[in-house]
Amino acid sequence: MTTTTTATATQEAFLQAFHAERPAATAEAFARGRAPDGRSSYELLCDRVAGCERVLDLGCGDGLLLEFLARREEKTRLAGLDLSPESLELARRRPALAGAGLEEGRAQALPFADGSFDACVSHMALMLMGEIDHVAAEIARVLAPGGVLACVLGGGAVGGEAYERFLGLLRDTIARAPAAQRIPALGDRRTRSREGLDEVLAPAGFAPVEWETVAIDLSGTVERVWASVSGLYDLGPLDAAAVEGLRDAFFADVRDLTTPEGTVPCSFRIHIATARLR
Repeated sequence: MTTTTTATATQEAFLQAFHAERPAATAEAFARGRAPDGRSSYELLCDRVAGCERVLDLGCGDGLLLEFLARREEKTRLAGLDLSPESLELARRRPALAGAGLEEGRAQALPFADGSFDACVSHMALMLMGEIDHVAAEIARVLAPGGVLACVLGGGAVGGEAYERFLGLLRDTIARAPAAQRIPALGDRRTRSREGLDEVLAPAGFAPVEWETVAIDLSGTVERVWASVSGLYDLGPLDAAAVEGLRDAFFADVRDLTTPEGTVPCSFRIHIATARLR
């Protein structure tokens, strides 16, 4: 087994274990977030594949994005793939997805025929995947000519708000934690920038990436903001005492940000990347 393959196996084992405990973690963290126009990141992603008849959700989790797609385009044929059987079980419980093909599997070896889809979407998942060049080749294989890949990628904190402060406190907490309580490196850094994603996708046959950065607002009460930010993978291996200490520190640190109405400002950036298969 190569070093790259071993690293990917380690990453995937961590993700499977995390989502066995929290199968809806991604939706719980991001579903209530809103862009300046009032839409969620899921809705923004749906717009990028409007009108496509066959859509694959890569890293579909509990099926929230697929449900948005099903409600928008009744005639769309939908499929989803995820590593987590627990997350897929939640997806299968959604009445809107009764006709969707939901598969457990790896993005590096998609269980679909060549040219099966007109579009592939991925919400906060592509950036977690190892062996990303294989993933790009597989996406290209299952897309029909002219098919589109559209994904939401994490873009970091908005300065001066609660998420930035949380990340600083989290780094301090992790630095004090034993090595066994730290997550493995996830994904490929090239997926975090337009230039890097072009480097990944171009050899697979994709045209240059279209790139948009949007701020997503997660503001709310301190309890509500904590519920969102504490869904990060980094907290998964931490022991209960470390998480409780981080929570207490966060509540104290954002006190000066809290408005008289009890709202804590909290925003983060996403990148919406779209590329069409030549």
